[in-house]
Amino acid sequence: MIDYDKLISGKCRVMKPSGIRRFFDVAAQMEDVISLGVGEPDFQTPWNVRQAAITALEKGKTKYTANAGLMELRKAVGGYIERKLGVSYDDEHEIIITVGGSEGIDIAIRTLIDPGDEVLVVEPSFVCYSPIVSLCGGVPVPLRTTAENEFRLTPELLRENITPRTKLLILPFPNNPTGAVMEREDLEKIAEVLRGTDILVLSDEIYSELTYSGSHCSIVQIDGMRERTLLVNGFSKAYSMTGWRLGYVAGPAPVVKQMLKVHQYAIMSSPTISQFAAIEALENCDADVVKMRDEYDMRRRWLVKALNDIGLTCFEPKGAFYVFPSIKSTGLSSEEFCERLLYEHNVAVVPGNAFGECGEGYIRISYAYSIKHIMTAVERIKDFLADLDKQRNGS
Repeated sequence: MIDYDKLISGKCRVMKPSGIRRFFDVAAQMEDVISLGVGEPDFQTPWNVRQAAITALEKGKTKYTANAGLMELRKAVGGYIERKLGVSYDDEHEIIITVGGSEGIDIAIRTLIDPGDEVLVVEPSFVCYSPIVSLCGGVPVPLRTTAENEFRLTPELLRENITPRTKLLILPFPNNPTGAVMEREDLEKIAEVLRGTDILVLSDEIYSELTYSGSHCSIVQIDGMRERTLLVNGFSKAYSMTGWRLGYVAGPAPVVKQMLKVHQYAIMSSPTISQFAAIEALENCDADVVKMRDEYDMRRRWLVKALNDIGLTCFEPKGAFYVFPSIKSTGLSSEEFCERLLYEHNVAVVPGNAFGECGEGYIRISYAYSIKHIMTAVERIKDFLADLDKQRNGS
């Protein structure tokens, strides 16, 4: 009899499953559930993008590409970054096409982190950063942001957590789950702390196109930051291409050269058909992105007001497609609230502590769903809150 526990890595064995997927999986087994838990656009991938993939398939363009991706796509990515951010990258040596932004994050951390290295992780944030750091033997150090600071990273919080072992700062803005953004003046202050150190930045900007108050600002636009930043982005959110699994990393050539080796051994190359589709997205879908962003913005404004009206204090998100209301007034923990809401009123949302300990007392609601679904869900949440009040009052 094989003892599998002895064979499985200790680091993997103690890793917690994704808190996002747990509630989604339970909801999928229930009837009449409205799930606002997963960050997946409800729009179809633009037709011209799908057509580009169909054409590539019909022409038999189904072979491996270069490890770093099609040169035509790398040029399109470089052109997009320069057009949007005013920063240029060498298409051949400073850009890698990855399997989603997630692979870009993974290979960046694996390339940089040795056992004992410390990685500063802004929280609340997407669930993958700290587990990947831990698998590499690194030490994730949470930087716990607060609603009082609009969930932004402050220079004081950054400075007090830097040690001689700090190697990397993960900067996830616009933020999942809070919808927070970092304005240029915020990033200037962060850059001032980092100048003169050997700390690199991994800037996860997958929601860069979904910014609702002015244009997105990247830390690579700040003086001295391009050479110390790995910019991660992708096609899933802005172009509604989640299942196409395509992203990219842009960064300084010495680091990207080493990342490419990890990518070669782990992946070989990203999906070929998806790469041809992505070229079309970058070159001809600006209007589609604006249309989707405007729809998200309408849902965002409606949902924030509705949640505040029913008694859940909600910070106004300025990016991504999530709200992060406080449920502290209910007296329930985040997980208790989500479990009871799911089983008693058939609405699935995600507990805030899935995104870090400082997310306790909050829940994440995605508005990447139809306004009809969102409205129905809010009515059910309102009924749930009314039931809680009755129970507390003994009636």
